Amino acid sequence: MNCIRVGTGPTLVLVHGFLSSLTYWEKQIELFSTRFDVVAFDLPGYGGKAKETGLDSVEGFADFVLGKLDELGIDCFHLMGHSMGGMIAQEVAIKAKDRVMGLVLYATGPNGRLPGRFESLEDSMARAEKEGTEQVARDTVRTWFSEGEEDPDFVGGMALAERVSTQTYINGLRAMAGWKSLGRLDQIEAKTLVLWPDSDRSYMWEQTETLWRGIKDTNLAVVPLAAHNTHLEKARIFNLLVIEFLQSEKVKQRQLAVTS
Repeated sequence: MNCIRVGTGPTLVLVHGFLSSLTYWEKQIELFSTRFDVVAFDLPGYGGKAKETGLDSVEGFADFVLGKLDELGIDCFHLMGHSMGGMIAQEVAIKAKDRVMGLVLYATGPNGRLPGRFESLEDSMARAEKEGTEQVARDTVRTWFSEGEEDPDFVGGMALAERVSTQTYINGLRAMAGWKSLGRLDQIEAKTLVLWPDSDRSYMWEQTETLWRGIKDTNLAVVPLAAHNTHLEKARIFNLLVIEFLQSEKVKQRQLAVTS
């Protein structure tokens, strides 16, 4: 399985991040599908598409997402992206600004080089090239949870990370390092929620603040005592924030403008 579509209502597209897959959204899909037509798929190189080599540009991933939506006959949609998926979502929202109704940018930023990350992208790439991905992937996934390897979802996260080839790992980091939306954020027209866990070790506050201030029509939600994978750690709070936003009157007004 590398694509799922379930539910009724306005379409909500979920874009996963680095080293993960559509199954990362399992704590969201059941609830969200009671309100939305939920679409989630694996990016090339990840999850059910792990035998493929992942792309090395965010723009390429964005084109893949838009191509999948065209195949499914989906014109207008809400969009949520996590981490690298949030970069892809920004690119989609810029490329297809007249198709995106509500946008959720979660634990992500506008600078793909990830300033302040626990380890530089260059160091992670060098380790992967020299040693393979086993340890560097473990070190990465560990930082995504407040309790590190003690979190009950860590094992599942590692299982997905271990499916990713060394070349896909390196390409993913290259994709992020070579991308930024700085200077283009004002091109995003969708009503946007920027959602940030305050203990994120991949995306610092400066990244979040830049999104919040740089996108024209934006709200901010900060989840306390939460790390990069807030949607797993604090699923109830996360789900409520996303649903409340996407069903708000302002998003509905944007939806009407896009679909009319």
